[in-house]
Amino acid sequence: MFKKILFLIPLFLMASAFANDVCVAYKTRPGVRINKPDWVKKVGQPLKVMDLYHGNVTATLVDEYDIIVNIDELPDKSGYCVGIKDINATIGYSDFLIKIDMRHKLDSCSYQAVLAHEGEHINAYLSVIDDFQDDLKKSVYSAANSIIPIYVKNEWDISSAIDDLNTKLQMHPDLILVKQQISAAEEIRNSKIDEDDGKYQELAKCNG
Repeated sequence: MFKKILFLIPLFLMASAFANDVCVAYKTRPGVRINKPDWVKKVGQPLKVMDLYHGNVTATLVDEYDIIVNIDELPDKSGYCVGIKDINATIGYSDFLIKIDMRHKLDSCSYQAVLAHEGEHINAYLSVIDDFQDDLKKSVYSAANSIIPIYVKNEWDISSAIDDLNTKLQMHPDLILVKQQISAAEEIRNSKIDEDDGKYQELAKCNG
């Protein structure tokens, strides 16, 4: 039994490799479009006192990939090759929630000062995404262009193949790297805003 198992595994691997080799011929250069989502800003005041006297902002990141595929039936009718044709990616921020400490009365001078400061952080998030548009497009293209079409034997396996393509795309090192770079740039830019306005000058004027 042990010898038979060892014998069957190489046969399976050979069949899988053969199927992938067949699908290489059906690979095409993908088209890539990067879209930014529309965004909205909401402002609220928690019912409990915040740890931060001032406020903070929470950003919701959209990271979605709509994959359009080529489905090529093999000449011998033995299956299909499912490969990436185009990608419409939506990457960016869709929602921002500003929380302002309840100790600032609505529309008071201090409330407006905190709101303006958190607005600078929102602009930082948006500007970083703008700055990385070319890098995002290049990384998505590089990832998509490296993926060989997937062989499936039956039509009902095509949907699963598309899911596999999407997973391979999002797990590609180039795409992971650019997202890490975006996150680092956002942290640096937001930290700079807090450093420049570390004493909350406008808020100090309200309390003066």
